[in-house]
Amino acid sequence: MKKVNIYSTPTCTYCNMAKDFFKEKGVEYTEFNVATDMEKRKEMVEKSGQMGVPVIDIEGAITVGFDRAVISEALGI
Repeated sequence: MKKVNIYSTPTCTYCNMAKDFFKEKGVEYTEFNVATDMEKRKEMVEKSGQMGVPVIDIEGAITVGFDRAVISEALGI
């Protein structure tokens, strides 16, 4: 299983869609709430160059937003 990190906020619809997708596919992930964790927010911006969420890091493959096809390809599913 690939290592998956998601940088999100509690009120982000697309973040919730991504997390639901991971749960549906049985993908374990680590979530970072960038609304309250300033260190992780900085890390997210360094990785993606953006403030928008979700930012999904699948073993170094960065996806900004919820793109089911791109995420599926990065996961190999």
